Amino acid sequence: MSKSFMHSLIPLPKTYRKGEGKFLWKSSLSISVEQGGESDSDPSHLLSGWLTRRRSDLTCEIVSGVSDIQFACSSELKDEAYRLDITPDQIKITGGPSGWVRGAAALTMLLESDGWPACQVEDEPQFAWRGMHLDVSRHFYPIRFVKRLIDLIALHRMNTFHWHLTDDQGWRIAIDAFPQLAQISAWRDRDGESYGGFYTAEDVKEILAYAEERKIQVVPEIEMPGHALAALSAFPDLSCTGGHFRVSNTCGIFDDVYCAGKESTFAFLEKVLSEVCSLFPGPYIHVGGDECPKTRWKSCPDCQNRMREQGLKNENELQSWFVSRMGRFLQSHGKCMIGWDEILEGGLPPTAVVMSWQGIKGGIEAARLGHDVIMSPTSHCYFDYRQSTEPEEPGNLGIIPLETVYGYDPVPEELDAEAASRVLGVQANIWTERMPTWKLLEYMTLPRLCALAEVAWVPSEDKCWDGFQSRLEHHLHFLKEMGYTYRHPLRAKREFPL
Repeated sequence: MSKSFMHSLIPLPKTYRKGEGKFLWKSSLSISVEQGGESDSDPSHLLSGWLTRRRSDLTCEIVSGVSDIQFACSSELKDEAYRLDITPDQIKITGGPSGWVRGAAALTMLLESDGWPACQVEDEPQFAWRGMHLDVSRHFYPIRFVKRLIDLIALHRMNTFHWHLTDDQGWRIAIDAFPQLAQISAWRDRDGESYGGFYTAEDVKEILAYAEERKIQVVPEIEMPGHALAALSAFPDLSCTGGHFRVSNTCGIFDDVYCAGKESTFAFLEKVLSEVCSLFPGPYIHVGGDECPKTRWKSCPDCQNRMREQGLKNENELQSWFVSRMGRFLQSHGKCMIGWDEILEGGLPPTAVVMSWQGIKGGIEAARLGHDVIMSPTSHCYFDYRQSTEPEEPGNLGIIPLETVYGYDPVPEELDAEAASRVLGVQANIWTERMPTWKLLEYMTLPRLCALAEVAWVPSEDKCWDGFQSRLEHHLHFLKEMGYTYRHPLRAKREFPL
């Protein structure tokens, strides 16, 4: 592989052939999309935006016919596969709509100071699910910042944005049927001031359109039955006690959760999910299911009566019944339910996808039971954890260095071939308890996202830590040119963004 390539592209492509010469970039480039095929997708404006963001002195013109950069149709390549051909005379990106976007991302990274190295790249991903999660409940971020993360995901050829919209510290999506969620549940007291925010239906549509242009699926998460304190602040009757609640200004796990014995709980959640299903066109809805204490359920007459009616042995089975009921509701709306691995407790809902965060045990169990699995263990994929042992390093108590992320293999060696095929892929999670600013969030995310992108894209046997480090050195210049904040893995003196 050429030196220029080795210092440029993350994640590593499947094959690369060095050509002769370079395509020298001019102050203006023309871009066209080949007519024909079944798709009306047009990635030319996306590529133009990415290239001019990297080079402010570059202009791009969208044309028809002969052009400097051409998107060409191919029905032979897989969904996200692409072929990139760079000669001294022209650049061609061949694929389908998703492949075009992945190829455009690669081309944007390969841009050097004077042009592109002549080469041919043939590429496709290892895993179907290559995700990033963002918690907007602990801290609310306006949509311009959400877009920055979606761009970062797309530029690294990832394909899923998991949007954590509700929690104890804030409810972040407006629901027409329950305006109190935006009026009350989206706000908390911080130092005597109201703090928070929410996304309107128009905000959601704007984010979805932005993600669709980049071929990123958006998976919303509505937490249940735990992490419900924000919702209960507006609707206390949905709890077991009916007590007075406030949106939490502290983090932790709280005993007050949705009551599993009241039909009003399910009437509320079904109306919420109906609106969420109508807003989000994708196939998946995440329902959380994690960290749900059973304290209130154990002393709640309604919950205990529900257990007797359903013949349930304990509160773990009650949670399984709760989640299974919501899973059937989502299935009736054409959606597939995802839950954190606690949904295994008491029995797994029949159509559920498990997101394994408490290590890999839950993922192994679910895959062996025949369920699809997304691996996201705290040991490798939690970007709120600190990046080193340096005492000033921000983050939670755990430590996940860059090399640890890069060394992860999402397919547990304990699985046989059939169970291993159930591993859809891998996802990193950004929990924002200690990330009040977007700059700090980017610092915590980068360059660990770069390492995870390679884990998700490249077969494990083709990864090379030394090669990744070499490419990352140049890649940090790319991130800087694109305006992102990152942690330099080698810099001794650090300046931590607030």
